[in-house]
Amino acid sequence: MEEFSQYVAARGRALWRAAWLLTGDAQLAEDLAQTALARAWPHYERVAANGSFEAYVRRAMVTTYVSWRGRRWVGEIPSDRVPDATTGEQPADLDLVRALASLSRQQRAVVVLRYFADLTETDTAAALGCSVGTVKTHHTRAIAALRSSRLLRPDDREEAR
Repeated sequence: MEEFSQYVAARGRALWRAAWLLTGDAQLAEDLAQTALARAWPHYERVAANGSFEAYVRRAMVTTYVSWRGRRWVGEIPSDRVPDATTGEQPADLDLVRALASLSRQQRAVVVLRYFADLTETDTAAALGCSVGTVKTHHTRAIAALRSSRLLRPDDREEAR
């Protein structure tokens, strides 16, 4: 499966980044990206023939993330100080992660897919397995939540409308 290996080499970093934005944690992001790729791998030849493997992996990632609803590590200790990243892999935009963490899982998935994966509303709906109307509702509520919590800067508020 050389083609699958090439796909992972080419798109692995982007998949990890999307997973990191969804989970807010570098190790969980690795788990999520690997789980999505493991689920998609057996279907590679069939799905890649259509040219839609990226969408297939994205869908696997989002559905896996949403299904982890009850998966919580209770050993986490909140802190005002951010520990040094050991791998150097974690992006520096922690304010973004905090903002995304304030949203519900569905709202967070919509924001990540729309703004960071640059998907259309239709593609986002397909990735989430819901209607375009549902995507619009989650998007509207997510932006409202970010505005009310003052996590959007004033110039961002205008762009998000």
